[in-house]
Amino acid sequence: MTISNEVLAERIEAIQAEIEPLLAAASEASWQLNVTSEEHWELESTRLDTELRTVLSRPEPYAFWLAAADADDVDPQLRRQAVLLRNGHAPNQLSAEAIERIVKLEKVVEGLFNTFRADLDGARAGENQIREILERSDDLGQRERAWEASKQIGAQVAPHLLELVGARNEAAKELGYANYYSMSLELDELDEDEVFETLDAILAGSQAAYERYKERLDAGLAERFARTTGDLRPWHYADPFFQEAPAANLDLDRWFAGRSLEEIATDYFDEVGFDVRPILARSDLYERENKCQHAFCMDVDRKGDVRILCNLTPTEYWFATLLHELGHGVYDDGVDPSLPYFLRTAAHLITTEASAMLFGRMSRSGAWLARYAGMPADEAAAAEVELTRARVAQHIHVARWVPVMAYFERALYRDPKQDLNRLWWDLVERFQLVTRPDNRDQPDWAAKIHFSTSPAYYQNYLLGEIVASQLQAHLLEATGSWESYVASPEVARFLNERLFSIGRTTDWRGAIEHATGRPLDVGPFLAELAEA
Repeated sequence: MTISNEVLAERIEAIQAEIEPLLAAASEASWQLNVTSEEHWELESTRLDTELRTVLSRPEPYAFWLAAADADDVDPQLRRQAVLLRNGHAPNQLSAEAIERIVKLEKVVEGLFNTFRADLDGARAGENQIREILERSDDLGQRERAWEASKQIGAQVAPHLLELVGARNEAAKELGYANYYSMSLELDELDEDEVFETLDAILAGSQAAYERYKERLDAGLAERFARTTGDLRPWHYADPFFQEAPAANLDLDRWFAGRSLEEIATDYFDEVGFDVRPILARSDLYERENKCQHAFCMDVDRKGDVRILCNLTPTEYWFATLLHELGHGVYDDGVDPSLPYFLRTAAHLITTEASAMLFGRMSRSGAWLARYAGMPADEAAAAEVELTRARVAQHIHVARWVPVMAYFERALYRDPKQDLNRLWWDLVERFQLVTRPDNRDQPDWAAKIHFSTSPAYYQNYLLGEIVASQLQAHLLEATGSWESYVASPEVARFLNERLFSIGRTTDWRGAIEHATGRPLDVGPFLAELAEA
């Protein structure tokens, strides 16, 4: 099929006229559902998602985008849009009944997570309360009950999630793919073998550092709780999934207690060249009943309506989360607004996660804490070794936690009928070196929201950390020191010019090379882990 630039441009304009208002309305409905959990918004979100996917399910446009994506004699920017439209249409080449079934299942599971509050000792408990118990309580019975309460949602969600996995797999197989997971990676421009080779390289490269770190951490916990290290179980750690690193021997929360996290974040982003006030003004930042307990950033319309959802408390954990989500936000804000609609977004989930993680690291930097959080400079200098360990500890947690999620999810879609409860703990023990609870046979894996609402996503967190380390290495070289790096407008200049502004004009590989001058490189990330 011969396709001219004129014809291709006309077809892109026509599909944009359908998709743009639908996607904006669907984003708004999803936002309202997450902040209210109201039935009206669940119904509206379901309707709009179904309508959007139905538009993408039409066979004739899909055939056109297939041909256009391979056309040799068209403008590269037009071809890039055709590739993205092909990839967006491909997973939706389904019957109306199949689309409706999948969307309804997704909304049911999302609603369960949004309204869930754990039953802890006969009272409703939110995630922040459970997290506080696991971070601070020395009552071992209370800690165990809190940890178990955090997993209650798993039993509620698991039957629906397994039905959803089956529906997704059935659809993927109809389209000629082995399973939904493999299809999702391919259509997201990721090579499955390459992804897992990278995960394996990080696992091998981090093994010695992680063992040193874990041995040191376990020794401290054993002393604190008057147990042997062999007696430690998941509830002895400060995070329900052991995915977040404790701040070692430092109490960083005291630098955020009683303060406005938004003001601190605004001051910092001002110094490095970003104005986050408009994002914060549109955002929903504090916890309340029936609101989603997690955090995310949403670009509602690709016209500047960027928002974040958080459940802030004045702690270092939530401040780091705020920085992370604003890292997504400034990326969305930095995309060149003159780009065509389908290119007016981040190059890939990997690159926007890299931006988020680059900023989320700051709350464990001595130079940053001294400048923005009020830590005395001499105290920051004296604590530099522990602060570096605390910052690197988070990297090393990601290096071991993401493979748990990725290996489990791949196995889940390859064979959802296997003993998933056992597989989950096999992977936790293998990669995180956390001993499973005695005689436990519960769907603890289903308590992780990403399997339900963000499928085939989790590998992007580790790949994002790798890219963040590449970006950080460049910025440290350009600014000369951490003290300069945490306050230099070079941060915004570099990121806007070299990464954010180009949007999705290239794939993630091209975006990384454009920003850093080289392909994805695990070297800087592994070098940081050596400091653990």
